[in-house]
This record gives sequence, C-alpha cells and structure tokens, in this order.
Amino acid sequence: MKIKTTLAALALITAPALASAMCSDKTHQAMSCAEGTVWDSASQACVSQVNS
Repeated sequence: MKIKTTLAALALITAPALASAMCSDKTHQAMSCAEGTVWDSASQACVSQVNS
C-alpha cells in the first residue's frame, strides 16, 4: 500500500513539470492582435492590416 501511495504522489508531483516542459516552445502560442492589425511573423509584432 505504501508503494502505491508513493507512486501516486510522485506522478502528481511530476505531471505539472512535464506539462510545462512540453509547452515551452513559443512557436505554439497563440497571438492576438488588436482589431485592424494582424500578426507579422517576420517582425514578430502586430502590424496594420492592408485592405486591397
């Protein structure tokens, strides 16, 4: 019983760390810009949207 409790506690402790490590890549984050602007990946900033 003590081994099961220890393993369960270990799983609960390490789960948030593993989830955090998997989300550390900033390319997967969503970027939202103000209305009338769009995200420009080249300049890494919101720029005015040009309507043609």
